[in-house]
Amino acid sequence: MIDFTGQVAIVTGAGRGLGRLYAQELAARGAAVVVNDLGGSMRGEGADTGVADEVVREIEQAGGRAAASYESVTSPEGGAAIVRAAVDTFGRLDAVISNAGIFNSIAFEDMTPADWRRMLEVHLDGGFHLAHAAYPVMKQQRYGRFVFISSSGGMFGQPMESHYAAAKAGLVGLSNVISIEGEPHGITSNTVLPFGFSRMVTETVGDPKALEDLGFLKVIDPELVVPMVVFLASRDCEWTHRNYSACAGRFARVFVGLGEGWLAEPGTRPTADDIAAHLPEISATEPFTVPGSIFEEVFGICARLGVNPLQ
Repeated sequence: MIDFTGQVAIVTGAGRGLGRLYAQELAARGAAVVVNDLGGSMRGEGADTGVADEVVREIEQAGGRAAASYESVTSPEGGAAIVRAAVDTFGRLDAVISNAGIFNSIAFEDMTPADWRRMLEVHLDGGFHLAHAAYPVMKQQRYGRFVFISSSGGMFGQPMESHYAAAKAGLVGLSNVISIEGEPHGITSNTVLPFGFSRMVTETVGDPKALEDLGFLKVIDPELVVPMVVFLASRDCEWTHRNYSACAGRFARVFVGLGEGWLAEPGTRPTADDIAAHLPEISATEPFTVPGSIFEEVFGICARLGVNPLQ
């Protein structure tokens, strides 16, 4: 059994929806959990400390350990305070689940800079502020697990969500680099792209009857997302630099692959006309590799050219 006894976890956005389920499952498996939630609406308005307090009560009534945090992830001070709550209350920090987020739908042509900035502040900046404060703690103890909650909306696109998609895709980039820099220190970092029937759905779809009629929503029980997140936050997870989708009981790796492409003859200067002529090769998705970093891509090209990139 995957066990978190003696470990401490932070879950942001843990007052409702998927975040609440993550916190409860971690606590049930022995973790002491910092339940962070500002208590605002899905659109990022208002605040209510009772939202986090209620989850803490539920965990404690079930025999677990938890502490509430009401800080916003949108500032460096907020991120530091959330991490400090874990260390001061429970003595260490082993896992961070960056889940806090807001959601609304706006057509790209109607997007304002304020709309754009607000979404990135919560999702992407929030992930950075939290991780930036937690990373030194994990580095010092030579162990840590980051799980960033991304979205298929960011990886594959979602109409009316350019701001949300950009923020969620940005978390993948953030996680990639944390995984590379953290690996020598026993720190892993991965993302999860969840599908769950939560308040992100109920508060953004106006017609309750329409929800009842959508068969897909009946199979995306939010509890079906939890196993993937909990595994990646555990000692048992040795993978890093990966992304996983969790949807309706189907769990799958999501990756950005690099096709073999077309390589111009060394010494030539390819033109746009050459691109047009070789477009089928350039656009082919088979065969492909999944580079572990930018260096692997460069070294792969150098190998095909017969060039030693280090000389």
